[in-house]
Amino acid sequence: MHPCFRTSPGRTRRRRSHHAIKPANTILCPNCGSAKRPHAACVGCGYVRPGLTLRKVRSAD
Repeated sequence: MHPCFRTSPGRTRRRRSHHAIKPANTILCPNCGSAKRPHAACVGCGYVRPGLTLRKVRSAD
């Protein structure tokens, strides 16, 4: 079964207006100053919150 009428370009574009990729939110790490995602460990130093740091896992090569 096919649709009765074709979808106009404007209607298609309005529907797809929410599909754009939004930039990731970043904050500065208070420990080392590099950019990190909120509520996540810092990639550079492993800082999460005061009194808690995560160790970097070494690969088993």
